[in-house]
Amino acid sequence: MSSIQNGSDTTLASFIWKNADDLWGDFSHTEFGRIILPLTVLRRLECVLEPTKDAVLNSYDQFKDQGLNMDDILTNVSGNPFFNLSNYNLSNLGGTNTKANLEDYIAKFSDNVRIIFEQFDFSTTINKLSKQNLLFRICNNFAAIDLHPNVVSDRTMSNVYEHLIARFGAEVGTGSEDFMTPRDIVHLAATLLLDPDNELFEQKQGLIRTIYDQTCGTGGFLTDMMNYVEGYKDRYEVAPVLIPYGQEIQPETHAVALGSMLLKKLETDPSRDLSKNIKLGSTLSNDQFSGQHFHYQCSNPPFGMSWAKDANLVQQEHDEKGLLGRFGAGLPKISDGSMLFLQNLISKLELPNNGGGRGAIVLSGSPLFNGGAGSGESEIRRFILENDLLEAIIALPTNIFFRTGIGTYIWLISNRKSEQRKGKVQLIDATNMGASMRKNEGNKNKFIDQNAIDDITRIYADFEESPVSKIFDYTDFGYRKVKVLRPLRIDLQFDKEKLALFKESKDYGKLSDEDQKQLSAYIEQQFGQSKDYLWFENEFLKKIPVKKVNKGLKNALIAAFGVKNPEAEIIEINNIVQMDNDLTDYENIPLKQDIQAYMEKEVLPHAPDAVIDTSYIDSKDNQVGVVGYEINFNRYFYVFEQPRHPNDIMAEIKELSTEVAKLLGKI
Repeated sequence: MSSIQNGSDTTLASFIWKNADDLWGDFSHTEFGRIILPLTVLRRLECVLEPTKDAVLNSYDQFKDQGLNMDDILTNVSGNPFFNLSNYNLSNLGGTNTKANLEDYIAKFSDNVRIIFEQFDFSTTINKLSKQNLLFRICNNFAAIDLHPNVVSDRTMSNVYEHLIARFGAEVGTGSEDFMTPRDIVHLAATLLLDPDNELFEQKQGLIRTIYDQTCGTGGFLTDMMNYVEGYKDRYEVAPVLIPYGQEIQPETHAVALGSMLLKKLETDPSRDLSKNIKLGSTLSNDQFSGQHFHYQCSNPPFGMSWAKDANLVQQEHDEKGLLGRFGAGLPKISDGSMLFLQNLISKLELPNNGGGRGAIVLSGSPLFNGGAGSGESEIRRFILENDLLEAIIALPTNIFFRTGIGTYIWLISNRKSEQRKGKVQLIDATNMGASMRKNEGNKNKFIDQNAIDDITRIYADFEESPVSKIFDYTDFGYRKVKVLRPLRIDLQFDKEKLALFKESKDYGKLSDEDQKQLSAYIEQQFGQSKDYLWFENEFLKKIPVKKVNKGLKNALIAAFGVKNPEAEIIEINNIVQMDNDLTDYENIPLKQDIQAYMEKEVLPHAPDAVIDTSYIDSKDNQVGVVGYEINFNRYFYVFEQPRHPNDIMAEIKELSTEVAKLLGKI
């Protein structure tokens, strides 16, 4: 737990490992998380309820038979959007009827807490602990530690949850990296997302805004964003208010997020149950916020996750709703759903006439360039760029996530760009801004410290060119994929081997036995000859002993006996130049460049007979060439390094050879 960074580090680490030691031997390592995680949530909720627990029980006894709405009364007395009516807690379960007493304790929570433990399948955990005679001991362990939010902050608690999942196995969900976003990434994204609105927050103090995380995991992104704006109290009398919304696919992590949100309070509405805004289900195929829009969004969808399970409903929405739905721009390859989450985020931006919305989403490198012109990925990028929705992309250091060392990027999406950013995209290279960690956590050996967060935010806000900041017109990322044709130039050569090849063709096989016999004899008469194509058209085909020479048979003859000859004459049939399919090529020509000028400079000097296929057009603008977009990050920040001089290399080799000779001499 060394990465939990506040005064509770040592206490929490010792506590977690104490429970792990007690479980060792009776439970497998991968079961520890399923036991410790729900009990951690339970103890945190219990700590919050302790000050008003007796008052809640008294109020229940006083009003229970009066036909009143008890939930409203009890949450008001509790001072929280949840309560418990059991006389038990983790410290008084007793050693003889521990299981029954704990079950009574859980059953008498308000509905919004009970659902948490149902999703944890906590009854199974209770039974397993009881069977191994460990239930009383583990409950006592938890009763002894104070996990109240005033003692253990939201961020520290979020780290506890995530590290429990990371350390004690991927049995919670299908890979904990799917929902674990390191706190430094969360803090950076929150800062980039909210910092541009500082002036707005100052002008409209107490402004209420919505925040949505489509893959909310344990709720770390949401709680950090809420905590971030609470820090505005230092500057203004009244801080902005963020109302959280989120969706999570894994029941266990959804349960943790519910627990976290039960403890979050809005100063303007302290009794509001924010956990009701955290929904369970697949965002892609079971959108729980259909038609809703949000002022801010934050998201770290799983990298490289297949969307096969969602495919039918996603395809249906794409086909039936088009751009009126979430996925109208395009569908990526089934193996990676990242760009579906990107489109979902865009679809939920608050409408411009309501102030617009901004979003920060963490993605791997593949959405930058995967898929060529006309592909689903390229069309999604095209939609984003041509609708001016991309503000900036920040390249993060490698080895900054727990389970992967791949390159990652924060995309900043907005439908309310400032005037200077309109039509522009800023790329920021922060790959060298990571600080080294004292101890690796899986693949994570780098983190973005506060100094780096401040630097990146300043670079973003300044919106100026520098070695680590590049600004582009959105069209700089676009190109047209133009189809380039070359004329067919062949001679006809006849020999035994080519005749055998021709006889294997399906068109030869369709001929009658008599036609086959006569045609073979006719071709054998040509053995040893090499003729040009005009001879083939004007003499060979006219004398061929076959009742009818259709197009298929003609093409089969050309395929078998034709031999490429760059010096041969261009072939025309009915005044139409015949093209060589084998020489067909494609050129990606930048959008800002004239196609003909590009051909004259880059293609015709090498292939003077090349022509553009004017029938190969874009389906949207009907112009020649299919439009594509890609953002080749490395190209824009590449710095040439002068190779070492060969003499320097040879001198070093000689020096090393001398050292090796000395060592061998000693042996």
